[in-house]
Amino acid sequence: MEIRTFIEENLENMKKDLAALVACPSVYSNDMKPFGSANHDVLDRALAQMEEKGLKTENLDYYCGYGETGQGDKLIGILAHLDVVPAGDGWDGDPFVMSEKDGFLFGRGVSDDKGAAVASMYALKYLIAENYPFRKRVRLILGCNEETGSACIAHYVEKKGHVDYGFTPDGGFPGIYAEKGMVGAMIVARNSKIIAIKGGDVSNAVCKRIEAAVPKGSFDVEKFKNYEMSHNITFEISEDGDNTVLVVHGKAAHASTPDEGINAFHYLMEGLYAADFNDSFTDWFHEHFALTLHGELLGFEKLKDEISDTSINLGVISGNEEEIHVTLDMRFPVRTNATEVCKLLEVNDENNRIVIGHTVEPLFFDQKTPFIQALKKAYVDLTGDDSPMEAIGGGTYAKAIHNCIAWGSEFPGESNNIHGANERLNIENWIRQVELYVQAIRNLNEIKD
Repeated sequence: MEIRTFIEENLENMKKDLAALVACPSVYSNDMKPFGSANHDVLDRALAQMEEKGLKTENLDYYCGYGETGQGDKLIGILAHLDVVPAGDGWDGDPFVMSEKDGFLFGRGVSDDKGAAVASMYALKYLIAENYPFRKRVRLILGCNEETGSACIAHYVEKKGHVDYGFTPDGGFPGIYAEKGMVGAMIVARNSKIIAIKGGDVSNAVCKRIEAAVPKGSFDVEKFKNYEMSHNITFEISEDGDNTVLVVHGKAAHASTPDEGINAFHYLMEGLYAADFNDSFTDWFHEHFALTLHGELLGFEKLKDEISDTSINLGVISGNEEEIHVTLDMRFPVRTNATEVCKLLEVNDENNRIVIGHTVEPLFFDQKTPFIQALKKAYVDLTGDDSPMEAIGGGTYAKAIHNCIAWGSEFPGESNNIHGANERLNIENWIRQVELYVQAIRNLNEIKD
């Protein structure tokens, strides 16, 4: 059977499977180990779906699970994730009830990354139905912690080892040969005049709303208003007893592309600085961050290479006059290292400091590597597009396991509102995903060892 015919006959079942996964609000929580009850539920559903398609499954302690087919000593890995970021507001409907309109599916996770997981399942179902002569084993690995650290794949590697060839459909076509390094850190500020502050949803998304209380009369209200209006920022000011409450609105985006968003926290802090707030934290922030998103005030320009530069996202902010915490998510160039990067973050003073939490070194592959050539050929043969592969700031499972790159699921020029409201999936492109995954598996299967 032709692959297109197979997909057309199975499209409604694909939608039902995806809707069942979207219905699980699989955001990280601590109500059940390791990543929350919703992630338990979504993994159970995904494993059942894989079994229905003829795959042999295993649950690895609810960190992740996989479905396998084929035979041989070599292992092809496809790595997708079932966890999602919080829905946030601004949706036209319930983010956990998948809907369809004008050729698109809508719901949290339809693109990042549940849609790709389902497309991969049906690619394997097709090959099994066609009695494809596997020379290698193929394992679809589904994790539950990609958005909050990828401990799921670390657990997989500990239990099962690495793969011989692989891809994670959690990036873009025609493929990603390099990923920036990452630093996760916390800004800790003490003795600030800010009485209370809260904003942001997750560390790997731009803060789109911030609310803060400061003492009444501690800043020039008109200067604050003028600053925000001059930058076209939406804000509100109100009084609450002896305090002035400030709310600043921005725009969400992924931490790897902060320029695509508007970080409300930056504009709150710079607005207060411009309004003569005279606060140790605000002054320190202005000196080292201000409105910059690429570490310009910290000296990161000198690390920029021909492939990539630095991006910094301040995502979740909380605290009071005793102590304020701000998450810092940094993506740094592929031709440097975490040690060199962390030295530039040593800008602590008596009240403000940056505490390094974790670091991840960059990923870089020679594009002539056989498994990368196999993936690129699958894309070119089926689309006719010979565009170059990319380097990105996003972090994928490729950093957590050997011999793997991000390949799919977004097509060039496509924007699916990942991590934002009304996340969507183009149905025609979803069909093309299945076709591409089938051809990728065939090409990887034919690599001579």
